[in-house]
Amino acid sequence: MTRHTPQATLLSVLFMGLGQWYNRQFMKGLLFASIEIAGIYWIASRLGKSVQGLFSLGDTPRGMVKVGKVYQPVDGDHSIFLMVEGLISLILVLLLVFLYCICIRDARLTALNREKGIKPHSFRVTLSNMANRNFPYLILAIPVTAALLLTVMPIIFSVLVAFTDFAAPNLPPAKLVHWVGFDVFKNLVNLGSWSKTLVGVATWTVVWAVAATLTTYLLGTIVAVLIQQKGIRLKAFWRTMLVIPFAVPNLVSLLVFRNLLNEEFGPINQYLELLGLSGLPWLNDPTWARITVIFVNLWLGFPLIMILVSGILTTIPKDLYEAAEVDGAPRFYTFRVITLPLVLYSTAPILIMQFAGNFNNFNVIFLLTNGNPVVPEYVYAGGTDLLVTWLYKLTLTNNQYNFASVLSILVFIFIASVSILNYRRTRSFKEEDLIQ
Repeated sequence: MTRHTPQATLLSVLFMGLGQWYNRQFMKGLLFASIEIAGIYWIASRLGKSVQGLFSLGDTPRGMVKVGKVYQPVDGDHSIFLMVEGLISLILVLLLVFLYCICIRDARLTALNREKGIKPHSFRVTLSNMANRNFPYLILAIPVTAALLLTVMPIIFSVLVAFTDFAAPNLPPAKLVHWVGFDVFKNLVNLGSWSKTLVGVATWTVVWAVAATLTTYLLGTIVAVLIQQKGIRLKAFWRTMLVIPFAVPNLVSLLVFRNLLNEEFGPINQYLELLGLSGLPWLNDPTWARITVIFVNLWLGFPLIMILVSGILTTIPKDLYEAAEVDGAPRFYTFRVITLPLVLYSTAPILIMQFAGNFNNFNVIFLLTNGNPVVPEYVYAGGTDLLVTWLYKLTLTNNQYNFASVLSILVFIFIASVSILNYRRTRSFKEEDLIQ
């Protein structure tokens, strides 16, 4: 038996397409060879400059240069554009390496088939196989490519910015950005004002996430169980009325609450004054503002849990409740032993998602308080700012991109760690075959 595998593999390693030509697949070999020729041309003409720009972030800032007796503007290097171009170049290099490996694998598999007496596919058969057998991979390649360019690359870019001095007043193209290592991380911890803001905002973010998650979950569950009880009339009416806060767009509800709770002209304080009571600083005092946003979020969020738990309650076998009733078990004992464990089993992953969502709940805070009231000791943050709203202010309002990138990294690490750890500890993950 003639061995073709070593020759085809070696030729593909030397140059893309040679292995396919050795296997007498000339069109496929020409296609791979064209890719390598284009790749070599791009590497020789652009890659070196792009990688150099990524490492140096530019050498010439924008300015005025005297030419004769006249000053003329010079564009200079744009550090951020150089960083993005360098990132795209590295991704293209990885894509070329991926295609290179596919080429070698294809040549090797075809050679193995030849050794077994299987004739290599013609180019037409190869295209037909790609359109039929490999059709799912072709379709999946489109969103994967989009995710790589639109999601992965921005994430890598954001991480890189955390290691630069990209922040006002050092903004391109007027000035160049430089790599500063972990200085931004150290400043966030060591600088008094920044560290105090970080600790304050992070602590409130955790308190908010826990309180917002637990309050909506508990109230939604209790309301769903109460409506599900025997003897409750007009169940559909109660569910419809209570789901209205969820049906109204959050934007509208939050802006209405913002006006209702206004300390100076809000109707709630006016009603309190008519009753002889003094108005409360619902949104103007840090403590009251935090309590207020938790209650407003409770009003907006519990209907979703109520609907979810109502659906789960219909799946619990009635035999369990009938057996408990025959044994004379009190209602609360039945709820604690039967209802609550089964509801928790089904909703634990959603509870974790709720916690992660509330940790990054931008809308409620931004639309209701805009992060206010102001706390003089904080840097670019207010009394109700979460990490995500502080991050927003740092980037779009104050141009502190490097500090914002550090925050986004810390938030990602915390949320990912807590979510994965808690999900792996839930019964839904450990006993996924319990209810089927």
